[in-house]
Amino acid sequence: MSFVEISNVDLIYGGIAGTKTDERALALSALDLRLEKGAFVAVVGPSGCGKSTLLKLIAGLINPSRGLVRINGQRVQKPVSGVGMAFQSATLLPWRNIRDNVLLPLEIVEPYRSQSKAQRKESYTRADALLESVGLGRYGDHMPWQLSGGMQQRAQICRALIHDPSILLLDEPFGALDTFTREELWGVMQALWLHKRCTVVLVTHELREAVYLSDTVHVMSARPGRVVASRTIELPRPRSLETTFESAFVRYVHDCRHHISLGNAS
Repeated sequence: MSFVEISNVDLIYGGIAGTKTDERALALSALDLRLEKGAFVAVVGPSGCGKSTLLKLIAGLINPSRGLVRINGQRVQKPVSGVGMAFQSATLLPWRNIRDNVLLPLEIVEPYRSQSKAQRKESYTRADALLESVGLGRYGDHMPWQLSGGMQQRAQICRALIHDPSILLLDEPFGALDTFTREELWGVMQALWLHKRCTVVLVTHELREAVYLSDTVHVMSARPGRVVASRTIELPRPRSLETTFESAFVRYVHDCRHHISLGNAS
């Protein structure tokens, strides 16, 4: 049994049950996906194909209209506690310094919430260690507006990992950054994953990013979304920017682009 199982899932947005199909929006259709524990998986596909919807299903933020989502054998029917999430916008709270932003999940997620006051010192040490690991060791007392976009994204990733989630969901976390900052954060994300080894699902439009970071790339079709191809990335780790110029890397990128084109046409 895989750690995350998505079985024959349809998802319909809007409308009322029993109305005509064309009055509702079919976002996902007969979606099947299996994710192994500790894997780094990327999901790519055209805009509007349901990539972000897939993350919401895994997190338990929405329920499928048909089919099942299971994590570790348990059916997902409500928000999953062991999940960390990071988005394209860093969404840091402007009135809290960087350290306190990172600590936010420990004030919300059980069992950390009930222990937050008693373990405040340990939590500070934990946050500072995470910030140090992404090059923000000197910025815990700074406010979000004092950091660049790339630094804010590093802080957001630390916040997503502070409670040691079993699953990390990344929804275009580097999409708003310039190319140089984005590529730098690929290395940061890879290093964090190699250390933490949690299960990661990355949604991205950047095919080089998908191939660089993941063990497997899943390609989704145009809406209604379904997986039309899955490619295992057999490149040694740790990967570097030099890896992106190697012929094998380029072939993977072109292969993914080819299947996106086919998925758009289907």
